[in-house]
Amino acid sequence: MNDLRTVLLAAVLWAVALPLIHLPALAGPAAVVLAGGAGVVLLLLRRRGGLVVLVLLCAAALATTVTAAQPAREQLAIHDAHVTEAVVEVASSASVGTDGRLWFDARTLQIGPPGRMRALAGSVRVGIDPLPGVDLGARLRVTGQAKAADAGERAALVVFGTRAEVVSPASGVFAVAAATRADFVARAERLPEPGAGLLPGLAVGDTRAVSAELDAAMRASGLSHLTAVSGANCAIVVAAVFWLVALMGGGRGLRVGLSLVALAAFVVLVTPEPSVVRAAVMAALAMLTVLLGRPSAGLAMLSLAVCALLIVDPWLAATPGFALSAAATAALLVLSRPLLRGLGRWMPAPLALALSVPLAAQVVCGPILALFSPAQSVVGVVANLLAAPAAPLATVIGLMACLSAPLPVLADLCAAAAWLPAAWIQTTATTTAALPGATLTLTAGPPAAVVVAGLSAAVTVLLVRTRSQWLRWAATAVVVVALGVAGGRMLLGGPLAPLTAPEDWAVAACDIGQGDAVLFRSAGRTALVDTGPDPDALHECLARTATERIDLLVLTHFDLDHVGGVDALSGRVDTVLHGPVAEPRHQRILDTLAAHGARLIPAATGRHGTLGAAHWRVLWPPTDSAAFPSGNDASIVIDIGGGGVPRMLMLGDLSAAPQRRLLAGGRVRGDYAIVKVAHHGSRDQEPALYAAAAARVGLISVGADNDYGHPRDETLALLDAAGSRVLRTDERGLILLAQRDGQIVVWTERAEAPG
Repeated sequence: MNDLRTVLLAAVLWAVALPLIHLPALAGPAAVVLAGGAGVVLLLLRRRGGLVVLVLLCAAALATTVTAAQPAREQLAIHDAHVTEAVVEVASSASVGTDGRLWFDARTLQIGPPGRMRALAGSVRVGIDPLPGVDLGARLRVTGQAKAADAGERAALVVFGTRAEVVSPASGVFAVAAATRADFVARAERLPEPGAGLLPGLAVGDTRAVSAELDAAMRASGLSHLTAVSGANCAIVVAAVFWLVALMGGGRGLRVGLSLVALAAFVVLVTPEPSVVRAAVMAALAMLTVLLGRPSAGLAMLSLAVCALLIVDPWLAATPGFALSAAATAALLVLSRPLLRGLGRWMPAPLALALSVPLAAQVVCGPILALFSPAQSVVGVVANLLAAPAAPLATVIGLMACLSAPLPVLADLCAAAAWLPAAWIQTTATTTAALPGATLTLTAGPPAAVVVAGLSAAVTVLLVRTRSQWLRWAATAVVVVALGVAGGRMLLGGPLAPLTAPEDWAVAACDIGQGDAVLFRSAGRTALVDTGPDPDALHECLARTATERIDLLVLTHFDLDHVGGVDALSGRVDTVLHGPVAEPRHQRILDTLAAHGARLIPAATGRHGTLGAAHWRVLWPPTDSAAFPSGNDASIVIDIGGGGVPRMLMLGDLSAAPQRRLLAGGRVRGDYAIVKVAHHGSRDQEPALYAAAAARVGLISVGADNDYGHPRDETLALLDAAGSRVLRTDERGLILLAQRDGQIVVWTERAEAPG
């Protein structure tokens, strides 16, 4: 009964936190109402209303936390859309994002327009070009464009840094921890691949050496949790110390005490950011209840920990990592034993034990992942089963290598020993992720979560013994249908993918979300203009269009929605035509392509070439333009046509000003068959350019329900006025076009919506 009460308390606080962090104006009145309600209940029901009073008081405390944070958040939001200078203190570990920036959470000390900062404390998210010394506790001066975050995010402001410097390095115990981690990463980098880059992530959560390709494979295989410092890492440390002290004859009190000391030291070593502290609290409670011989108290302890964390930091309620930590720990406490008994009927006990834990986590966490991530790992349970024996070895031995840095010979020996399980895990990830149908793509959101939850429940019913025959039959039907659908998708996304689309296309607009990726094909040669934001989405488009090789890759500019999918092209590109390089991360993208055999060519007005029997020429940007040096307005604009390719004008992300310059230069010669509308149909367009192009088709590559309102009604109206029929990837999916007898032939994945 106590377990149910604490679970109810945690559920109520979570339900209260979500609306309050998204609608913070309600938090102040809510705190007053909730506190007053607690007083009324206490007066009316006295002792019988104890639980209700506790719930109301905890909810009031949570609302008070939200209210107290608002003044600083509002002051930070003032800097939205402005160039901002800030002195910040690093509050998390740093990791390289898909845009090449080094991202970390921070607390502001001073912030304001450049040269006019003032003191203000608040939470921000900062992205800068990679810089040494970005460790917990370090202070940085950052200048860049600021963007207000959504109300439900912990950080009130996101700063896209263009300049950054370390003004005060980390000090004290954090400096020692940073130096220890850096020494371990350098030692690991001397080991061979596979495994070298992954080892620091497995041991201390440092993923800076993990490549984008490996990160994608870890996600697809369901093993990405191994490189994040999670409850599993903390549990391994606690269990290892507990076992070691027991082996030396220590009593239960000594074992528990030293385990907690080791856990605290581990948290400092890997960086005591909120996610790590959260994982440590969860793991400490779960492990202590088991190790102290009272596993039945685990769920109550977990629920109380969730309540305390939500009151201190209500924004955790909207954090996927927090939900996954709580769910995985609850699965370990509640579901792993029934699954162990169920699996024990079909397989040897050791194998059932090894499988029950990842399976429990998978069935509970799957629905939560479906809320935020469109990709569900189908091979996750198998991959986790294969990686399970190696994970604790890599963590424990890797930690030994990290901590034995003062003894280089011992540290090298431990690092070499930890490399072997790391290599096994990396090989498991890349192999399972490469299997056909390794991931199942769903539209992230509540409907996907309901589908995954139903399938998870069906699997659990089949594995856990239940007396209800009709429930078993229903679960069997759900699993059979799911296997049929998954098998069909595996075939259609793998060997049968080319059969789902016509073969004689000349232009293919890939459905890759909010971004651009357009293929051209002529006389057996293929070009790709931009890659979209997601390697998986681009890979699916290439499979459906039977595209194996890219003879010409055009990177119009280096925004994430145009280059984020480039990892799907590793080793498949012959020539890269690229826009202006303005930042080191842009050059890193090109260097990676060149390292895999691509030839790099900078684009400028007048450059031209052939693709099979088609001809292309660059209309924009001007060479060394001071007015449009980089970014959207320096996007490559291409005119391509002939050789079976309908004449097409690709406008990149140009805004109205460079569109007018382009038109005034006389380089846009009308009678185009297709125009790729600039910037996903944004409002900033020049109607005269589209009228001059006189294209029969206006192609818009755009994501469904995007946050920008693209395409805008004004843009659709000007296309209609120009006589262009609009084709949108958000409505039509994959769009294929060809030219036959002077006519444009269109094939779309989805039919046009009624009206």
